[in-house]
Amino acid sequence: MLDLKEIRKNPDKFIELLNRRNDDFSYLKDLINKDEERRELIGDIESTKAKKNTVSRKIGEYKRENKDPKPLFEEIKSIGKGVEAKETRLKELEEEITHSLLMTPNLPLETTPIGKDETDNNEIKREGQIPTFDFNPKPHWDLATDLDILDFDRGAKISKSRFTVYKGLGARLERSLLNFMMDLHAKDHGYTEIIPPYIVNKESMIATGQFPKFKDDAFNVGDDDKLFLNPTGEVPTINLYRDEILDGKDLPIKYTAFTTAFRKEAGSAGRDTRGIIRQHQFNKVELIKFTKPETSYDELEKMLQNSEKVLQVLNLPYRVVDLCTGDLGFAMRKTYDIEVWLPSYNTYREIASISNAEDYQARRGNIRFKRDKESDTEYVHTLNGSGLAVGRTVVAILENYQQKDGSIKIPEVLIPYMGVEYIK
Repeated sequence: MLDLKEIRKNPDKFIELLNRRNDDFSYLKDLINKDEERRELIGDIESTKAKKNTVSRKIGEYKRENKDPKPLFEEIKSIGKGVEAKETRLKELEEEITHSLLMTPNLPLETTPIGKDETDNNEIKREGQIPTFDFNPKPHWDLATDLDILDFDRGAKISKSRFTVYKGLGARLERSLLNFMMDLHAKDHGYTEIIPPYIVNKESMIATGQFPKFKDDAFNVGDDDKLFLNPTGEVPTINLYRDEILDGKDLPIKYTAFTTAFRKEAGSAGRDTRGIIRQHQFNKVELIKFTKPETSYDELEKMLQNSEKVLQVLNLPYRVVDLCTGDLGFAMRKTYDIEVWLPSYNTYREIASISNAEDYQARRGNIRFKRDKESDTEYVHTLNGSGLAVGRTVVAILENYQQKDGSIKIPEVLIPYMGVEYIK
């Protein structure tokens, strides 16, 4: 979350930057007023309790001097009523302030392009050669159905729409990509492999920024409202160090996580109703870093290069865009999207996001570090990126590597994993 002390110093600057997200954040001024009342109440309560203690000490004196302590008991009772009312108001204020801060997104960087939505994102570069076909290329859902490697109807029968059964070489392609991506990031890029739990608690969702703002997008496990299906590998992996103090000598800490993710919101507003671009369940290889503040943006650039490498080795055309303020994720200060070329859409589609939350998630999750034994604690910076979304990589391979006879050529780097050169 944002630092209330910093908001207090320059509320207009915070409001101006946040308003670039195309919403009204003037309520921060009311938040400051509540904080001032809160601090005044704390002072009053402490002063009143001190007065109560002073009166309480007189009781012993009265008894030793054979004086009637009844007036002192009445005074203590009167003081106590005042404290109770103030403590009740203080609790209300603290809950209101905390809720407001949890519902407030991260500040965009001042250099983040200002815009309304994805159409205002700033393209940075393009890589790879867009394929040309001497035949009419098919979309991945037709290719997969013809090859009998994805079964959309049975996936919907087993669960509901936007769940898919991977079959035969389709299942092997998904599994091969998972292994290839994890090997690349662990062996070549120096990340530590991790497979975290797929079920997370409410505290974990709050720490990374999913709750309370996006609670309706999560799959609740059971009726107690305490456990939820993981919406992205970022959640369990960031929460590895919730409420911990790290040794600064260990930073940066780098993880590559394989998770299956679950989201209710998939396909909202009728987008991508066919195929596997938007699913309620999907596999993902996530990249996570915990860094010192002064190195986080260097580490962000390295993470971007690590994610790009997957597409470069697979020889898939892509572009990188700098997200504008209107498309920026709730918890992020800066985000790059990598978009892969999909012939069926005749455009680039997102396959990875690489983001720096700075200390926003660390404050929510109380993740700190010490540079040495004598130094004060500081909040780490947290970074996360896709390395990549596996299902969308399957889509990109099916569409970009399709052949005239309807088969799919396997990218050279995946042949050792697949054991075949074509899906026929």
